[in-house]
Amino acid sequence: MHDYQDLINIFDNTFFDTFNTRLILGGDEPIYLPADEEFDHHRIIFARGFYASGLHEIAHWCVAGPKRRLLEDFGYWYEPDGRDAATQAQFEVVEIRPQAYEWILAQSAGFRFQVSCDNLHGDFEPDRRLFTKKVYNEVIDILQKGLPTRVKMLSNALRDFYSVPPLTQDDFKVV
Repeated sequence: MHDYQDLINIFDNTFFDTFNTRLILGGDEPIYLPADEEFDHHRIIFARGFYASGLHEIAHWCVAGPKRRLLEDFGYWYEPDGRDAATQAQFEVVEIRPQAYEWILAQSAGFRFQVSCDNLHGDFEPDRRLFTKKVYNEVIDILQKGLPTRVKMLSNALRDFYSVPPLTQDDFKVV
């Protein structure tokens, strides 16, 4: 069973001392908020207690460099649900890397990963299989080159907690 509180504890134990960042249960919309006059730590706020939302928001944090981690939502572009085909294509390009990290982290926790096209109210149906293949290719490239530091730190912590053996390319499949 994957309890969001376990994910919060694992994240905080792994990163709070080094990165002054906490994972926090939120409401309907996820957001990243840097430290400010009210909070002396950065906050990754994930949606409604969904374990997958926590992993997804952490993955975005893992992509963001030091300067971006000082900006609300990392200063990233985001077009909400209801995108047309051209805007959806732009969205998917910038989502490949974070969703690849998310897949690696999900696999590290023994948690089922599914890509998010995040366009339920768009005027067309995104090609989920093609997007999954692009994310898969990114995962394989990352595994071959070596996990980035924060992804590796959390992957190791998740694997330890959930007793998952070291990841290999064979652990990732496009269904």
